[in-house]
Amino acid sequence: MATARSNRIGRTAAAGIAVAGAVGLGLLAVPAGAGAQPALPPVDPEELVRSVLAADPQPLAGVAELDNGLGLPALPGVPQAANGTSTARIWSDGDRRGRVQLPTESGERTLVSDGETFWSWNSEDRTVRRMPEGEHERDSANADPGAAAAEALAKLRPTSVISVDGTSDVAGRPAYDLVLAPASTERTLLREVRVAVDAEHRIPLRLTVLATGSTDPALQIGFTDIEFGPQDPELFRFTPPPGAKIEDARPGEHGERDAEPTMVGDGWDTVLVAAAPEPDAERPELAQLGRPVTGPWGSGRLITSAVASVIVTDDDRIAIGAVPEQVLTEALAR
Repeated sequence: MATARSNRIGRTAAAGIAVAGAVGLGLLAVPAGAGAQPALPPVDPEELVRSVLAADPQPLAGVAELDNGLGLPALPGVPQAANGTSTARIWSDGDRRGRVQLPTESGERTLVSDGETFWSWNSEDRTVRRMPEGEHERDSANADPGAAAAEALAKLRPTSVISVDGTSDVAGRPAYDLVLAPASTERTLLREVRVAVDAEHRIPLRLTVLATGSTDPALQIGFTDIEFGPQDPELFRFTPPPGAKIEDARPGEHGERDAEPTMVGDGWDTVLVAAAPEPDAERPELAQLGRPVTGPWGSGRLITSAVASVIVTDDDRIAIGAVPEQVLTEALAR
């Protein structure tokens, strides 16, 4: 959700970074604008990065599209977007309030931050969850291209070779194409992360993750439509629908053994290590995924794709990152 950046950038997108090299909890693909590249003044790469990280949040309304090509199966305890393309509508007042609407198979999820309380409404089961602002789920930030890209920049900048590769048109707006490539010391499956930065507001409009040896995006998130300007305050107020079930959610509830995962390492070879949820009916399916692996850390199963690796251990831990197997096992052994 496009709420205050200081709250958005932190643990919310950190887990995503482990999945896709610094970003990856679930994001999407946006086709680049057709036609000639916009003519923009030259800009120094480091100056562009600094301007993005220092930019003030803007009031806006937009549509973001997500194309998740990570190729990972659904795993219990692993936060990720579904494979394929999805769409979200986003509103922000440029301060602390925001709204995201996410279509589901048979309904819609609505996420609202009114500045004090975070509300999550699921039309399928007619359930409302609420919790104090700052403790809410990752879903809202994962839907916001600006939050995802800013988080990627902050996390990858110290271990990256940074350049500007021309310009592009994103959602009808001229943008600089900022490129971050892993330094030679990084152990990652990724080749580069590209961020299209709005030339006027210095807000990321699109983020693309590319794997080594492939020209197709493994993960891409961006706006297909965006308008900057004041938004109707009513968008950021939420009243539970009549007959809705209301739950006061707290971190660690709903079967979560450990609400906070651990980030091991930094930069491109960051690994997310988390406790799996309590074993349930889904757990036996893991026996058909990946291949068995063992080490000083224990035993489990390794599941891989072109851009990510996952180990699910027999003692109910999960390690995931855009890294080779060795980096995962080292993280589990710590």
